[in-house]
Amino acid sequence: MSREAMLEVLEKAAYLIPFYTQLAENPQAALKDFDLTSEERAALTSGDVRFIESHTGRKLDERVMERVLIPLLSRERW
Repeated sequence: MSREAMLEVLEKAAYLIPFYTQLAENPQAALKDFDLTSEERAALTSGDVRFIESHTGRKLDERVMERVLIPLLSRERW
């Protein structure tokens, strides 16, 4: 189920810096082995908190917000 896959991506990105870096720089490669819809992939790479929380059925904890989503949201993209 993709709910579990989304949570797995967030946990992995929160603890493994190389995975987070790949998620930020090359999301297609980072997410290739996860069973996610295109909407879920877009939400994870853009840091769409509302979408992620509504699709995982829970509020994201501070650790995930601070280590994964806030940095993704603050990255400049040219």
